[in-house]
Amino acid sequence: MAYRLPFHGAPAAPSEEILMSGTKFRMGRLDHVHVRVPNRAEAARWYAEHLGFEPVERFDFWASGFEGGPLQISADGGRTMLALFETSEGHPMVPQTLGVAFSSDADGFIAFARSLPCGIASPSGQPLDVDDIVDFDLCWAFNFVDPWGNQYELNCYEYDRIKTELIEADGIEPERYWPREQYRAYRSR
Repeated sequence: MAYRLPFHGAPAAPSEEILMSGTKFRMGRLDHVHVRVPNRAEAARWYAEHLGFEPVERFDFWASGFEGGPLQISADGGRTMLALFETSEGHPMVPQTLGVAFSSDADGFIAFARSLPCGIASPSGQPLDVDDIVDFDLCWAFNFVDPWGNQYELNCYEYDRIKTELIEADGIEPERYWPREQYRAYRSR
């Protein structure tokens, strides 16, 4: 039996309108995000140098086989990609401003943090610094932008390890978007 999700994703009752032969459709994993840049080659170099992205060879046709196709780049072997589209008259530069979040293991996250500042800007336009780390109580994050204003977030869910090996070890005062007491109160319900 299939379910219809009402507005805002609240639980729904079974619906006669959306029945699919006994198999409920489920969306798959995130595949790629469209990102507009003025110059794909320049952007690909920046993403490679700063974030470890590489072109995904199996999609080269889209990048070089016809005008206006995307250059697919990935930092995880092609499982999750950015599709770099070059701006044109019909496709102006519109930065992706809602943010795309990527995740890293603790080793990668610590290495990223300790490499800062390294040519990556915070959303304010200032160089991203280790002190820009955000404590979300369940994960740690950095918010940053590429040189064209596209916004990203890097998360690490190995909370205790980051707290011990980075925050406490390096004497970092993280940013918080809500008081820690609010999370503690939630946990004690």
